[in-house]
Amino acid sequence: MKRQLRTYLSVLAVAMLLLSAAASAGIPPVSADGGKVPSLAPLIDQVSPAVVNISTKGTIKTESNPLMQDPFFRHFFNMPEQQQERQFHALGSGVIINADKGYILTNHHVIQHADQIQVTLNDNRSFEAKVIGSDPETDIAVIQIDADNLTEIPVANSDDIRVGDYVVAIGNPFGLDHTVTTGVVSGLGRQLRGGDMGNNRLQNFIQTDASINPGNSGGALINLKGQLVGINTAILSQSGGNIGIGFAIPINMAQTVMKQIIKYGEVRRGVLGVRVQNLTPEIAKAMDVSQNEGALVAQVSPNSAAEKAGIKQGDVITEVNGEDIKSANDLATVIGLMQVGEKLNITLYRDGEEKHVTAKVGNPKEHEAKAANLNPALAGATFSNLDERSPLFGKVEGVLVTDVDANSKAANYLQPGDVITSVNRAPVKSLAGFREKVKGKDRLLLNIRRGNAAMFVLIK
Repeated sequence: MKRQLRTYLSVLAVAMLLLSAAASAGIPPVSADGGKVPSLAPLIDQVSPAVVNISTKGTIKTESNPLMQDPFFRHFFNMPEQQQERQFHALGSGVIINADKGYILTNHHVIQHADQIQVTLNDNRSFEAKVIGSDPETDIAVIQIDADNLTEIPVANSDDIRVGDYVVAIGNPFGLDHTVTTGVVSGLGRQLRGGDMGNNRLQNFIQTDASINPGNSGGALINLKGQLVGINTAILSQSGGNIGIGFAIPINMAQTVMKQIIKYGEVRRGVLGVRVQNLTPEIAKAMDVSQNEGALVAQVSPNSAAEKAGIKQGDVITEVNGEDIKSANDLATVIGLMQVGEKLNITLYRDGEEKHVTAKVGNPKEHEAKAANLNPALAGATFSNLDERSPLFGKVEGVLVTDVDANSKAANYLQPGDVITSVNRAPVKSLAGFREKVKGKDRLLLNIRRGNAAMFVLIK
């Protein structure tokens, strides 16, 4: 009897919470069979016109022989590419963020490789969309349609949301238009490692148990005021279906990226020039550091913004521009969302003392060099000092390959992200040293690090 009473009281409490939330959001109760019950229907009616269905078509080129996907392997065996084309058709969601200009916010992975993007509105009108720009590191993209009578969604401050807040996900899972699911915010500041989302360097996800499934990507996560708090982007699942663990990009983060995309067509991301790691209690004790949280500076790049600001190896960064830094990911996300030249007010601890330094976000292209100016054999590739853009930063010394023209000779043996650690058996520690070692040479023996693999390639 006591168990039945507890169950009844729990159900009643949940119903009262929903009723209270609906009332505070200005949602009138809906009469059903003479009794008043809470309903999200008026809220959904208001928000649904701002959520769109996105259908994409495109072509992906793949190697018929998996070994030939590696440019080095092709070069070593002197074999041409053997590519085959595969057509694809995919579905996703998006949110109208600016009705006057037709801007729609969605995920990078929704429109990636698309040759054609079709947007269908809630009133069944369809329009061809063009890509304004996208950012794979945050999985944000902005597309645009030319249409009248659009409805944009109001935006919340995602910094204000708390674990336990009620949220509603709206999207097109499995092509089922404008599906609505409800839940709560299950966690904040989540990071995903491994799988497709592990490729996104900047992560600060909202976790929710509102059902998110394939096709929900790019859709809206809203609060009970009908305000956008996040862009649904990923799920954690072994089966591919929802198990109650979904993730959304906070709208504050998405808007920061969106503004740069609209202004420049891309994100002009800067760097600080440090390699950091999480400060664990064990490391803090070993280093006699009183702080238990923060980003521990493991390495400072020469001539970087960090070095110019006086940041040193062993410093613990705990705050940037008033934002708490509790982990290495926190620092990477804060810096990664800022533009070149922006001012950073940094709080750090050194030898147990709190210090304050000022830095400016550095330009990663400031120290880039095109290979044509270094050695004709490397024409088509661009190099820079190794910095935090590379996961190998702090693990090896060398120069970073930042870009490779797909139609150049360099594409036969280099890929963006490669790190060259030696030239003709001589170690490389900086772009200046690399420049000296390759200039005028008619024979180059390069040692290349690609992920966890290392290889030599001889260029004549």
